[in-house]
Amino acid sequence: MTWLGFLVLVVIAAIVGSIGQALVGFSRGGCLVAAVVGFIGALLGMWLSRQLGLPELFTVTIQGEPFPIVWSIIGSAILAAGLSLISGRRRAL
Repeated sequence: MTWLGFLVLVVIAAIVGSIGQALVGFSRGGCLVAAVVGFIGALLGMWLSRQLGLPELFTVTIQGEPFPIVWSIIGSAILAAGLSLISGRRRAL
């Protein structure tokens, strides 16, 4: 995979992670945190779909690397919900 392909995957993961975080209402960190949540959400979402026997709904292939959009959003939302439960609420002073 080239640097450009990797950069495109990072941008897509950041967008997907941002959507997953917005669905849950979890908004800590910036674009880098959203990209990490997007990548981990992709792994979590694909694992979940395979365990349940569900098909890949919308997959983008970049230089031979598939990136499942719908399952990544679902996985990112699950991961963001778990992170928000663990970290708790911030209280304004």
